[in-house]
Amino acid sequence: MQTPQAKHPSAPSAKQTTAAPPASNAVRTDVDVAYINGKAHPIIKGETMLQFLRRHLGPNPVPTLCDAPNLEPFGSCRVCSVEVALQEDGPKKVMASCHTPIGNGMYITTNSPRMERLRKNIVELVLTDYDTERLKTEDHGANELNNVVQQVGFDIDSVRYPKGRNHLSTPMDTSHPYMVSDLSACISCYRCVRACDEVQGEFVLTMAGRGFDNHIVKGTDESFFASDCVSCGACAQACPTSAITDVFRSKETEADRIVRTVCTYCGVGCNLDVRVKDEKVVAIRAPYDAEANSGHTCLKGRYAFSFYDHPDRLRTPLIKRDGKFEEATWDEAYDFIVDKLTQLKKDHGPDSIAGISSARTPNEENYLMQKFMRAVIGTNNIDCCARVCHSPTALGMQRTYGTGAATNSIDDLKDTDTIMVIGANPTDAHPVTGARIKQQVMKGKTLIVIDPRRIELARYAKYHLQLKPGTNVALLNMMMHYIIAEGLVDVAFIDARTEGWEEFRDQLLALDIAKMEQVTGVDRNLVREAAISYAKSPAAMSFHGLGVTEHSQGTFTVMQIADLAMMTGNIGRRGVGVNPLRGQNNVQGAADMGAQPHQGAGYLDVTKEEANKLYQEHYGVPVPSHIGWKIPEMFNAAIDGRLKALWLIGEDVVQTDPNTNKVIKAMDSLELLVVQELFMTETAKHADVVLPGASFLEKSGTFTNGERRVQRVNAVVEPLEGTKSDGQIIVDLMNRMGFEQPDYHPSWVLEEISRIVPFFKGIRWETLGENGKQWPVAADGTDTQILHTETFKRGKGKFFMPEWIESKEVAAHGKDYPYIITTNRELEHYNCGTMTRRTRNNDILTEDVLLIHPDDAAANGLAEGDMVCVESPRGKVDIKARITDEVKPGILSSTFHFPEIMLNIITSDVHDTEALCPEYKVVSCRIRKAKKGHLRSHGEVVKKN
Repeated sequence: MQTPQAKHPSAPSAKQTTAAPPASNAVRTDVDVAYINGKAHPIIKGETMLQFLRRHLGPNPVPTLCDAPNLEPFGSCRVCSVEVALQEDGPKKVMASCHTPIGNGMYITTNSPRMERLRKNIVELVLTDYDTERLKTEDHGANELNNVVQQVGFDIDSVRYPKGRNHLSTPMDTSHPYMVSDLSACISCYRCVRACDEVQGEFVLTMAGRGFDNHIVKGTDESFFASDCVSCGACAQACPTSAITDVFRSKETEADRIVRTVCTYCGVGCNLDVRVKDEKVVAIRAPYDAEANSGHTCLKGRYAFSFYDHPDRLRTPLIKRDGKFEEATWDEAYDFIVDKLTQLKKDHGPDSIAGISSARTPNEENYLMQKFMRAVIGTNNIDCCARVCHSPTALGMQRTYGTGAATNSIDDLKDTDTIMVIGANPTDAHPVTGARIKQQVMKGKTLIVIDPRRIELARYAKYHLQLKPGTNVALLNMMMHYIIAEGLVDVAFIDARTEGWEEFRDQLLALDIAKMEQVTGVDRNLVREAAISYAKSPAAMSFHGLGVTEHSQGTFTVMQIADLAMMTGNIGRRGVGVNPLRGQNNVQGAADMGAQPHQGAGYLDVTKEEANKLYQEHYGVPVPSHIGWKIPEMFNAAIDGRLKALWLIGEDVVQTDPNTNKVIKAMDSLELLVVQELFMTETAKHADVVLPGASFLEKSGTFTNGERRVQRVNAVVEPLEGTKSDGQIIVDLMNRMGFEQPDYHPSWVLEEISRIVPFFKGIRWETLGENGKQWPVAADGTDTQILHTETFKRGKGKFFMPEWIESKEVAAHGKDYPYIITTNRELEHYNCGTMTRRTRNNDILTEDVLLIHPDDAAANGLAEGDMVCVESPRGKVDIKARITDEVKPGILSSTFHFPEIMLNIITSDVHDTEALCPEYKVVSCRIRKAKKGHLRSHGEVVKKN
């Protein structure tokens, strides 16, 4: 292949797109047109010839090799070349259609004897360095070179040139748990290199050598596993010949069917094309036409699916008798639960019973769970894991704007000028969004990172404000102070659309900047520069995560981020807004459906008479009108005997909620604990009844991603024998308790939801389409990409200036426990790792580690890999040291993916003052070298301290 030419601009210049006037005998139209084989077709400004041809002739109007749907035009292989004239009978020039802009009046000939000869010659040259025997055995459509050979009509046995001396002897690389390369099949199209660069932004792959010595290099000429590859699989999906593929042979595998569904991991909402053969999931690819992920996904979405039929899956109900689990039938389990719930409700009232729903399950199942608690049991004691992650986002944005959801779409990144990421590490926790942010920053956009750790994105940031954990409020007050002091507020927006400005402004101007600088540990001049950059930007877009919400002042911090957008006019248009990065796949949806104690489905206040009346009419039975217990309150109520029964779906609170010993005490204080799960989790071990649920691959419903996109989750395979979907289990128990419901299907549940949730009014299972709809959705099906374009849900946006208050954790224990440990998530695992630890992800990341600054390591006599005893007022754990300057002195960081460590033994019982979200991010501790023992691979403790 030719050495690639420079990439053309994404939007061709006027000079590029302006063709000579059409000949006098050309067809005149009212719109710009070009001609394909003599026939006129309208053009779209900025599109390439190839895009133009595909739009009018179908997906394969001319052969291509170096082109891929999610890559920039490249022009390397030239097999897509066409003849182009500027007038009907004018001279024709050969041009590569993939990267040449279409122009008005152009005449394109796609196939001619000249083009046929050229394409055959190009293919023949490619085949000089390719084993043509492969084409005789790989005739299944996945080898794109084979498809091109057939399309141009070339006889593979008629290659006239001598064979190359490089690729055909290249050994396979099988070092990686997922990625595989057989570079003897490489045709030097650069697609893998470009995918790594342009899609993921990792720059692991490159080309070295020239001519027959031209070859792919990984990292610094090393194996896949030794390189910095993040296993996203973008290169494997892009490769036309499977020279780079994966252990599942995702591209080559012939499937009986391909089912499109939505990923179960983070809140990006990636669409997946799941390949099924012999009723087993065999591979996953990312559809290019998916608006949420555009043909990309991370290693969890693409590869971490083997948990679904893992031998550890629960396959029958279990009832604990005399301290031991016994297998039971579904009827036995249902009878046990119904009898116990009925007795407890009779003896202690409905508020002695509570439920915790799951942000991992679809909207429909969350809706049914809260309906069960309110309409069948008669209590508002219903919550979900949004409590421990984004409850401050919902509350803070509701107070400020009236709606607790993302204001914009991820696609708006291409329209923004400045990106602020605060308390989030999207390249690990939301990898597809993280990659898109990285791509935009590498193209010149300004990035502000506010985080105690030097996360990956900090390397690309113009400003990294590396603050002390627990000081978000102080730092954001500093930023807003400087914006006001510099006269950079949007006065027109403030006057027209907000309230409370004068008091807010005066409080900020009175801020003690010197004190806030000392509190945060960030130089005031750097804060000032970042603030000015944000305020002066024509369009600034913020993203926040659990590093904002999981603090005692989490709700107030969210309100500040909303204030920052309002005071600069960065709301209600493209490329701006406040955009929470939701931790789990359906955190947004679980809250939308009413899985919370103070608001029912659609966020209606359960204490309001009007809302209560609506709910009673909707459900056909009386419903409670007092606020129920949030998750931390449920634990307290269980310990003091007020809560008797808890039904918990898909949440491992023993491993993931803070202060593990307290959570265990709460679980063991209950008279009935029902856990609905895929595996025997740490929480399930304490249950009285365990019900085997179905994974996302075995059920249908909808997930709502972080940008309010409601998308169809389609069952790929039937539930494992002995298991049921969570929706069917809820319906079964509703029926047994006298509240008749049809068998579970998302269609009827969604229709019922649309009658009570105002912003779901136009959502129907049958009309969601492949890319879903972003709520609010009107009755006619029209959805909404941008919120608050004209007015806020609450009328006018409300300013509120909170004062920084030191965490109770540090105030009470900072002297005796001088270090602060903050929690985070790694790319390879998901929360407590229940699913990912049962995939090959566990071969990539095998254990939790403790990030510790070199100064702190030296002061405590610690070396890399030593076991460190980390002790807080709640307890202590031993974690392996990783010495790094990613954190500042005095700050530690770790994860809780592995139950062998149980990091939450040391986390505190401090919560956000408003939403009761736990303060995982600020934990006072002290450290020392562990006296005995070390941690083996996979977290096996040999001998505990």
